[in-house]
Amino acid sequence: MTDQQPSTTPGPTDQSKLPFPTGLPIGSEWVAAPSTAPVHFPYDGSVVAEAPVGDVDLAREALESALSVRSEVGRLPSHVRRSALQGALSTLRDQRDAFVDLLVLETGKPLVDCRVEVERTLLTLETAAEEVARLHGETVPLDLLPSGDGLMGFWVRKPIGVAVGIAGFNYPLLLASHKIAPALAAGCPIIVKPAPQTPLATLWLVHLVREALAAAGGPASAVQLVTGGVGVGSTLTTDPRIGAVSFTGSAAVGHQIARDAAPTKVLLELGSNSALVVAADADIPAAADAVVRGGYYASGQACISVQRVIVVESVRAAFVAELTPRLDQVVVGDPRDPATRVSALIDDRSTHRVHTWIDEAITAGATLAHPTTPSPDATPADVSPADASTRPTIVGPTVLLDLPYGQLAWDEEIFGPVIAIRSVPDIATAFRTVNASRYGLHASVFTSSLETAFDAIDQLDVGGVVINEVPGFRSDVMPYGGVKDSGTGREGPRFAIEELTTTRMAIIRPTPKRP
Repeated sequence: MTDQQPSTTPGPTDQSKLPFPTGLPIGSEWVAAPSTAPVHFPYDGSVVAEAPVGDVDLAREALESALSVRSEVGRLPSHVRRSALQGALSTLRDQRDAFVDLLVLETGKPLVDCRVEVERTLLTLETAAEEVARLHGETVPLDLLPSGDGLMGFWVRKPIGVAVGIAGFNYPLLLASHKIAPALAAGCPIIVKPAPQTPLATLWLVHLVREALAAAGGPASAVQLVTGGVGVGSTLTTDPRIGAVSFTGSAAVGHQIARDAAPTKVLLELGSNSALVVAADADIPAAADAVVRGGYYASGQACISVQRVIVVESVRAAFVAELTPRLDQVVVGDPRDPATRVSALIDDRSTHRVHTWIDEAITAGATLAHPTTPSPDATPADVSPADASTRPTIVGPTVLLDLPYGQLAWDEEIFGPVIAIRSVPDIATAFRTVNASRYGLHASVFTSSLETAFDAIDQLDVGGVVINEVPGFRSDVMPYGGVKDSGTGREGPRFAIEELTTTRMAIIRPTPKRP
């Protein structure tokens, strides 16, 4: 490696235990980036590190490198691909605490959520390594018709080619692992583009994977990373020689990528405004606990966090009465504090948008049932009053009641710690209300009726139906994805590997027919 590889010098804040890279992992080496940009700690605005920023030329260089090793990576023995994933898993497990600290700094997410992210990343790598052994085909009975007499048939799975993975800022390490691990397991070279706000943990993950891949006998250039803006992303996703694009982010950007990349296969894990339905026979305290637990984790910056709560009218009063005292127990403040559950959003723009949507809903007639202001403890002790006045304002746990139809805080993905509650006359209306959204990622229903549970599984137009648990429940081994504007394709190592491979049919006549 060149001297552009991860440096052993801590970043300017001297808060992270992981060294910061001074270049980008392109080809088999680390190359110098043409510029850098500061990564800010969202809570107080301090600079975590100067991150390398790539450009279109480096994106093209990464593409050429990936294409040059496509055949080699596709032919890597199973034991090499599995060993590479296991090696990265082992190193990440040893450095889990340092990764947690770095994630807190660059995302501003509460410590508890960053710990969960690292553990889920470990599971994703482990499961992908296991799936390498299950990547096989089947025989096909071609002689079901007389024309197939004497023929032997089977199919195998082949890598789709070079993959491009674009991850969001809210779970940068986990989302990148859901791109990298299945691609490597499937035999696909991959180029990763992290979100501009949160490149550091992903850069370090790519470094670990490349080191493990080289140690296992594969080419380090099978996994590359390019940072940068829209031009970099467009260069990577529109090249007709790539096999697939896997994108996690907003619906608007995902749809644009799908249009521009056509006819390349595009896997989209997009946004949502996930609903939690409280049926008349629900366990009301449990439902109230779930709304708080599922609505405010990661400061609400999760695509399957609770945003819409749809309560059958007969239990509305009881539900609100259970919910209200729980809201004051949500700790708002410094994300480095283990007790914190809500902290600053990723940047000023996100914070301003969330406040705007709240204000618009109230103006339109919604009731603010719980304030958005943080507790006094949310102001960092080490930030001067002048600095504190310029840092992003924390959006505290917010509840809106009875939003009029057509409000963005109900119709769109707010991506903040905001819950909107609306009551309906019955469970059938609740299901229709869930389905009226243009999104369809996850929804949950609290009920004591098996009939209602199975009706929900049958009728709700979403990628995942969760009964008596938060819609934000996700095991990284399950098929995960949405319908409608929430995306196409499925994540989870087994299912992503299927998306990144194609079936190839083999038909053999052992003894040629004679005239």
